[in-house]
Amino acid sequence: MGARILALLVTLGFSAFTIAADGASAKARNVVLVHGAWADGSSWAKVIPLLEKEGLNVVAVQNPLSSLSDDVAATRRSIALQDGPVILVGHSYGGAVITEAGADPKVAGLVYVAAFAPDAGQAVVDLGKDLPPAPGGAEVRPDSAGFLKLTTKGIVEDFAQDLPISERRVLAATQGPTNGAAFGAKVTNAAWKEKPTWYVVAANDRMIQPDLERQFAKAMKAKTITLSSSHVAMLSHPAEVAKLIIEAAKSAPAN
Repeated sequence: MGARILALLVTLGFSAFTIAADGASAKARNVVLVHGAWADGSSWAKVIPLLEKEGLNVVAVQNPLSSLSDDVAATRRSIALQDGPVILVGHSYGGAVITEAGADPKVAGLVYVAAFAPDAGQAVVDLGKDLPPAPGGAEVRPDSAGFLKLTTKGIVEDFAQDLPISERRVLAATQGPTNGAAFGAKVTNAAWKEKPTWYVVAANDRMIQPDLERQFAKAMKAKTITLSSSHVAMLSHPAEVAKLIIEAAKSAPAN
């Protein structure tokens, strides 16, 4: 009898171990990509095929850029449509969006690409005041309704200076006007405090100070890579950015 009980306990123990191991190795198969200001979902056009090649299900949010709350709502709708754990990726201002939306239980990890990462109670405009201003800020222009655009010079020299000139001019022509009020809206939740994080520092960024990006990465204890890139690292270094997202998808725990 004792031998049978021992054998049963061993079997149960092995089964429990197997279940635990399977749970620990589960992968997030869904990736939701969130673009930043003066952009749209095509910001991720070079990264998406690389992620899909790895068997990941990828969705790029089309932020209305009308307010932070509207952009968070659009991101939450995309998360809701996914059938399992999600890796949520944000570029630039999109970092504020994923910081807020990342509290969703489906979100298994956060990837910041040259992105803002405010704490609860902070807005994008509150960040980086202790550093010299990024050069690109001088090329922002408002319209009569309070929506902001970058000058063509700003796109060519500060936003995407390491892309071919033809691509830079397309970005200038297709940029999404962004409500200036979005930068002043405070996030109510800092998802990076609760979720695993990864960060891409763009060392040649002229829109967000690279030292500020390093501060964000350090504060969130993110797995960090640094690229010799302009602000749009996902367009100038898509392979490296995709590799980090894939790593996040393989590493993040299942929910």
